[in-house]
Amino acid sequence: MCFICDFKTSAVDATPPSDSPRWQARRAFLLAAGATAAVGTTGALAQVDVGSASGLRKLVPAETLENSAQQQYTQVLAEARAKGALAPDDHPQLQRLRAIANKLIPHCTPWNPRSRDWRWQVNLIGSKQINAWCMPGGKIAFYTGILDQLKLTDDEAAMIMGHEMAHALREHARARLAKSQATSFGLSIASQLLGLGALGDAAANLGTQLLTLKYSRDDETESDLVGLEIAARGGYKPEASVSLWQKMQSASGNGGPSFLSTHPSGSNRIEELQANLPKVQHLYEQARKS
Repeated sequence: MCFICDFKTSAVDATPPSDSPRWQARRAFLLAAGATAAVGTTGALAQVDVGSASGLRKLVPAETLENSAQQQYTQVLAEARAKGALAPDDHPQLQRLRAIANKLIPHCTPWNPRSRDWRWQVNLIGSKQINAWCMPGGKIAFYTGILDQLKLTDDEAAMIMGHEMAHALREHARARLAKSQATSFGLSIASQLLGLGALGDAAANLGTQLLTLKYSRDDETESDLVGLEIAARGGYKPEASVSLWQKMQSASGNGGPSFLSTHPSGSNRIEELQANLPKVQHLYEQARKS
């Protein structure tokens, strides 16, 4: 994830009043997301194999980290709004992204029961950056650059969204923070447990770290595969995961897109996705039928 730079214009300059059409559209999205999440597919068995989430993440209080993410997300949106770069609720590209999110959110709960209570948010920021991210607690942002420059289909946009959701669902930021702070504190396993309060303080004071975290290759593989399954269950073509990363590789010249600064590309990840396409193809077919 990367911080905002090089904003482009796309108007919204203040929080709309509760009776305005823009607010009603935003409220409708949030209500739809909450409702669909509540009736999620909790009985569905995972088709991709990513093992168990990191146990070390439990050293950092999830609620504290999610509250910190909410504060940072609010700040990002405020800065975008001040620069005329936050898309209004009636922006066609934003409506498109929220429609995709509403199809994916119901399939998130099996990967993280806490997500049932998240207040999912999706926003679009005007910027040349080829970037997108999802903070802990379901706070999603796309940049216009990733949609426009890569000319993403709905299926490819769903793969990016599923990938970013997976980072939040698998609590990779929480685990990374626990590992980095435990290392810097020089704690043994026993003293890590005793130092839980210090880790909680670190989670509450992350600042922009949430936007600059670099995940491990294992984290990236997990998110690729979990995101692939979530998107397939939402009715999006699994093959789009491959075409997406082919596009990303093609855009990697001239320093590469911002997305690749925290999401390393490579032929190996494409091969991994191709190997898992048969595992989720039937999920896509079932979703399309229903």
